[in-house]
Amino acid sequence: MMKIITLEMFKNFVQKYLYDIIFLTWRKRFMITIKDVEHVAKLARLELTEEEKEKFSKQLGDVLMYVEQMNEVDTSNVEPLSHVVDFCNVMRDDEIHYDCSKEQLMQNAPEEENGFFKVPKIG
Repeated sequence: MMKIITLEMFKNFVQKYLYDIIFLTWRKRFMITIKDVEHVAKLARLELTEEEKEKFSKQLGDVLMYVEQMNEVDTSNVEPLSHVVDFCNVMRDDEIHYDCSKEQLMQNAPEEENGFFKVPKIG
């Protein structure tokens, strides 16, 4: 015995299951494997538990999915931006100022040799 389905039932079926199929297929593009997480952890010199590896695998995949969603936004009319706050640097001219004489500075030296600060040898 065949069941007759209406067009509305068919639309609901397609919307529900086709969306799931498309979403799962799309999500596979952004799957981060445990091996990927282990590689990143090794580069960062991190020790992760198995639970953390599972957790970060999903979280990193979600981040990549979000970035892909942001790539779909039309930014053709958006001006390039170098900083969110509009400001300009205030620069002063480089001028030499001698507030202290060399003799005054050398009075602060713990040790002096030939008119220079003497410091301990490194190494």
